[in-house]
Amino acid sequence: MAKYVYDFTEGNRNLKDLLGGKGANLAEMTNLGLPVPPGFTITTEACRHYLVEGALPGGLDEEIARHLSALETTMGRTLGQTDDPLLVSVRSGAKFSMPGMMETVLNIGLNDESVHGLAKQSGGNERFAWDSYRRLIQMFGKTVLGIDGDHFEQALDDIKGHRQDTDLGAGELQSLVETYKGIVREQTGKDFPADPREQMRLAITAVFDSWNAPRAILYRRQERIPADLGTAVNVVAMVFGNCGNDSGTGVAFTRDPGSGQQGIYGDYLQNAQGEDVVAGIRNTIPLQDLEGLDKHCYDELLQIMEKLENHYRDLCDIEFTIERGKLWMLQTRVGKRTAAAAFRIATQLVDQGLITLDEAVTRVTGDQLAHLMFPRFDAGAAKRKIAKGMNASPGAAVGKVVFSSERAVELAARGEDVILVRRETNPDDLSGMIAARGILTSRGGKTSHAAVVARGMGKTCVCGAEELEVSIGERTFTAPGGVVVGEGDVISIDGTTGEVFLGEVQVADSPVVEYFERGTSAGAVVETGERQGASHDDNLVKAVDRIMRHADEVRRLRVRANADNPEDAARARRFGAEGIGLCRTEHMFLGERRQLVEDLVLASGDAERQAALDALEPLQKADFVGIFQAMDGRPVTVRLIDPPLHEFLPDLTDLSVKVALAEAGSGEVSDKDRRLLAAVKRLHEQNPMLGLRGVRLGLVIPGLFAMQVRAIAQAAKEVPGARPEIMIPLVAAVQELEVVREEAAAILAEVGVDALIGTMIETPRAAVTAGQVAEAAQFFSFGTNDLTQMAWGFSRDDVEAAFFSRYLELGIFGVSPFETLDRDGVGRLVRLATDEGRAVRPDLKVGICGEHGGDPDSVHFCHDAGLDYVSCSPFRIPVARLEAARAALSDNECDTR
Repeated sequence: MAKYVYDFTEGNRNLKDLLGGKGANLAEMTNLGLPVPPGFTITTEACRHYLVEGALPGGLDEEIARHLSALETTMGRTLGQTDDPLLVSVRSGAKFSMPGMMETVLNIGLNDESVHGLAKQSGGNERFAWDSYRRLIQMFGKTVLGIDGDHFEQALDDIKGHRQDTDLGAGELQSLVETYKGIVREQTGKDFPADPREQMRLAITAVFDSWNAPRAILYRRQERIPADLGTAVNVVAMVFGNCGNDSGTGVAFTRDPGSGQQGIYGDYLQNAQGEDVVAGIRNTIPLQDLEGLDKHCYDELLQIMEKLENHYRDLCDIEFTIERGKLWMLQTRVGKRTAAAAFRIATQLVDQGLITLDEAVTRVTGDQLAHLMFPRFDAGAAKRKIAKGMNASPGAAVGKVVFSSERAVELAARGEDVILVRRETNPDDLSGMIAARGILTSRGGKTSHAAVVARGMGKTCVCGAEELEVSIGERTFTAPGGVVVGEGDVISIDGTTGEVFLGEVQVADSPVVEYFERGTSAGAVVETGERQGASHDDNLVKAVDRIMRHADEVRRLRVRANADNPEDAARARRFGAEGIGLCRTEHMFLGERRQLVEDLVLASGDAERQAALDALEPLQKADFVGIFQAMDGRPVTVRLIDPPLHEFLPDLTDLSVKVALAEAGSGEVSDKDRRLLAAVKRLHEQNPMLGLRGVRLGLVIPGLFAMQVRAIAQAAKEVPGARPEIMIPLVAAVQELEVVREEAAAILAEVGVDALIGTMIETPRAAVTAGQVAEAAQFFSFGTNDLTQMAWGFSRDDVEAAFFSRYLELGIFGVSPFETLDRDGVGRLVRLATDEGRAVRPDLKVGICGEHGGDPDSVHFCHDAGLDYVSCSPFRIPVARLEAARAALSDNECDTR
């Protein structure tokens, strides 16, 4: 019979798939002998069964009853006992951290009788007992019964006025309980359930249901967490931080999650329960201040923090409660951190001997590296500072102020940059947080909901700017000095310093981009640990340098650049490119050269056509000379002209109007305009992306490809060490390639230059006949933009705005197939073509040059599929280098998440 429930003494941290992150880590801390309240975990398997079948698995109720009975024996109290009650919390816990996205219910077991027993149990603390009861009804009502939380918040505000919630007396809280019970009756038509076991059962199913709550679904899509994992449920004996000033709750980090700096970081809140800290309803005090309030618990906490970091060998995020001078550990997990902190912590742990450089590479991601390359505010720019809060998540964000998530989504959909301003955020604000450039709150600390979620998303965030008076109703906030900022006004927020500025502040390049611009082989950065007294930027760059150098040593997959001119080629080299995987020649036909293309199209015979080609050839050659020189002996894959020729001609409508207006006004219409109009009409296609383009142009227009091949060959002969590779686009049949290859090989032999001749695999037919194509191709390069369009049967330019958002919302796409390679469809074509091509030509070189070449997940796929290289835009090269290394190390079963 399946086992669905595990006591904390039965699990460990390696069982995250089964017990979820929270349950696995509670079990691990229990095994370490740390002070963890006893409890048990209901597995993710039970959740998946419930979500599929709509009912709890058979036998689960009996398993829960047995474990609850064991918990009651351990605690010496019974759930539902009136004079000395056992209370429990019911908490979610998925494999991957989803902060605030699913449900938690505290204080289960309280009712009108047991609340008096709780007061007696706490030494007559009536206030504590009634505070716990009102919290249960409020959380249960919102979470389990689906009541709008504003009803409870309004009732609390009405009785509280301008006071803090801690200022309410026992009588007021008892009155609030009655008000809350009335809200439950009014909103549901039923009384609040008094049976503690019913409370627990309903809470468990509510946590399971919350796996598919809209905010949880949205968060999973944002973080690319699989939708079929499900959540575990943890039932834990309650310990109370709201017993008075000798109690409290807090969140601690073993290092600063914002910078990576070693030290004591976290927030503490006296006389509170855990949800108060992350919700930011009251501003916390720094964790260091706990030493003056309760030195014994403070010292014990520091010892535990050190033990956990050494055990997990990573930054740990810890939740704890102090109940009347007794420390309890409620959760630990590997903490979310900013991109800068990730790189610094990884190298610090190497220097401490806790992890290897291989492991350090797996501890950082390409997305984090990309975030470090974002601009920051220019230190010399004019600024008008209006407030300062906590530097919760670094970066520079500029945008229009909005006060609701709905408005943030609306404006962002129009392409406008926005800053979401709230008193504090809650999980329902997730859509607005995703849409916004940055988040600003007037309440909460570095462990508030806004801070934790923003760090996880790499979003700029300033929290706890207490100087700001935020009026959501009036859609304004007021800063010191009477500065009033309304919705639509522009502000700038600095997540690194916590500063808030009025208006737009100029941004500057990040130090990491400056480091890459110097060239990573320049050796300007030493490879030792952080230097004492060095600036944060210097130590960050040093950390990036160490990891990137090691990444280059361990990766198998090579990284090339998509570059069409010498400037981009030179930058690509500085960023670590090992060649050019895609040089688009059509960009060389733009600007003043359009005239020559027009002459080519309008040519009335062989002589005129050859004259136009002869005029283009030296221009093309000069382009290639510059690119070959910039790449200094590295391979350069040149794609022969690909787009339809009409793209280089005047627009059909514009030209038609011009001719019609001239004729209507009896004006003179030039012979060239008439001929151009006829040519444009002749070349016009209903679907040009599936028309006369690519290899078809080379076969239909004599001499076009020959001119380009000759220009490439002559440029290569002029540049010592040049390594050209000639790529034929849009091949669908090997016969097309054979004709072009024969002509190209003859020209190369005539000029006396060696060059590989290959093709771009971008049609499904080329992929499924790759064995035939490989007989004539020395290399394949997958053009995954077109291959994705043709495999899915839609045009990127037309469909992304038309229905992609709906497809993402419905879960048809987890992510756009143009952003991350579709492994099941397009990826299967890539694997098939690679395998069949190499079966015919074992030395076949295979790469990818579509936009997917710089996407982290797609890079991992390319490694797994056995490709030789990826090619991407220059600024994505460092990301691809890092992810290629992470992919290689994942073969050794290193954790790459």
